[in-house]
Amino acid sequence: MALNNNAVSTFATTVSALLLLGSVAAPAQEAPKYAAKVPPSITTPGSIDTRIGTLKFFDGLPDGETVRKVYDQLDFSRGIEAFLSGIPAASLHAMCKGLNDAGVANNKAVGITEELMDARSLFLTPNATTVYNFFCVDLKDGPVVVEVPPNALGPVDDAYFRFVTDVGLTGPDRGKGGKYLFVPPDYKGELPTDGYFIARSPTYINWLLARVFVENNDVAAAVRVVKERLRVYPFAAAANPPPTAFVDISGKQINTIHSNDFKFYEEINEVIQHEPADAFDPEIVGLFAAIGIKKGQPFAPDARLKAILVEAVAVGNATARAILFAPRDPRVKFFPDRQWGNGFIGNSYQFLDRGERMLDARTLFHYAATGITPAMAAAKPGTGSAYAFAARDAKGEFLDGGKTYKITLPGPVPAGQFWSFTVYDSQTRSMLETDQKSAGIDSSEKRLKANSDGSFSLWFGPKAPAGQEGNWVQTRSGKSWQAILRLYAPLQPWFDQSWKPGDFELVQ
Repeated sequence: MALNNNAVSTFATTVSALLLLGSVAAPAQEAPKYAAKVPPSITTPGSIDTRIGTLKFFDGLPDGETVRKVYDQLDFSRGIEAFLSGIPAASLHAMCKGLNDAGVANNKAVGITEELMDARSLFLTPNATTVYNFFCVDLKDGPVVVEVPPNALGPVDDAYFRFVTDVGLTGPDRGKGGKYLFVPPDYKGELPTDGYFIARSPTYINWLLARVFVENNDVAAAVRVVKERLRVYPFAAAANPPPTAFVDISGKQINTIHSNDFKFYEEINEVIQHEPADAFDPEIVGLFAAIGIKKGQPFAPDARLKAILVEAVAVGNATARAILFAPRDPRVKFFPDRQWGNGFIGNSYQFLDRGERMLDARTLFHYAATGITPAMAAAKPGTGSAYAFAARDAKGEFLDGGKTYKITLPGPVPAGQFWSFTVYDSQTRSMLETDQKSAGIDSSEKRLKANSDGSFSLWFGPKAPAGQEGNWVQTRSGKSWQAILRLYAPLQPWFDQSWKPGDFELVQ
């Protein structure tokens, strides 16, 4: 909030004069005839020490220095909260921008990992076990059609990473494939009554992820199905759809992760300018507006406000990292005697709990990952997928890329399809950069060896222990890391906690 210097100066002079007058002994006055019984709790003392300094008042009127301090603090606190609350919007914006920069044009193209994902592409917590197909649609010019192939799986999220619909196995097509029609919030035209699964979105921009699982290690077959059946084009061209372009993004050095410096606010501004004015919760829009991000207006903070926001985003980023890597919510832990954490606290994809929006839970998820769907938050036995993350070893120390750790998965692992481990750089929350392309291991690995009792012992460190090359995930000295365990089609022992993974044990 910018202050008028003349107004502040005049106000400060007036209040200072009043304070001076108040310091001169005044003759005792009789109590007024109409006197209230004023409780001390509703009054403001003449001086109070706070974390932002000493605040001074004359009979409740703040002096000029106090006014400056509290407005700076207000802008600072709103800047922090704008970062924490804006992460979902900035994250999806960065995803679409990264894809666009790689040649995946909205409404025209699909990004596909024909040779799977690796650490050269910066994405929040991807894996290297499935063929990813993702792209963004922009509904600003009208509805868009997406033709989904059979046996796909994935969510569709809006510009604030809110769930719109699933496609594929957990969507209305139930894995049979079909045509989806995405409709903007302000569309007034007629819509077809059959032939489409219609999904209305509160925003223009939507991000789609459609995974196709690799069977029998035949990645090429999965890619072929996608290219034959997946299509995206404007509804206006449905009578004669243009061809869909496929851009292989495997191995491309692209970034889809939002900024953690002042540029973050500029990313939020781009979202606000593109979307309808009522696309987001008014409280969120008001929060952004309070620091100068307003629809239809340039975002141009003066030197005072920009300096405050530079500091605010630094504190906001530190806060998000504390929430993710040092959570204080006991619900994060899956097991009281393990270090494994739950990315969906309360198993709510909307981060709701009895009317409460769990703000830290929302920050934890969106700072770490992408993709919101009920199928992830509340998987059921034999369907969907379950996720658990760990950033600490058995003794509670952060995982160190220069050290070697061993972890044991008791057998049988409760995954109806398969299980996987992926390691991530704690700095970027993307796949850890090593000489190992997959940055992890999964149960389809041909060299993976089970123990005699059916359990699996896995090793994480800079070098593979002798004879354990097939059960080893590489890390790097000088780098911190975290791991995600994924169970695809998790089984009942996961849900009733009769099965639980071991912790990372430091190998001396």
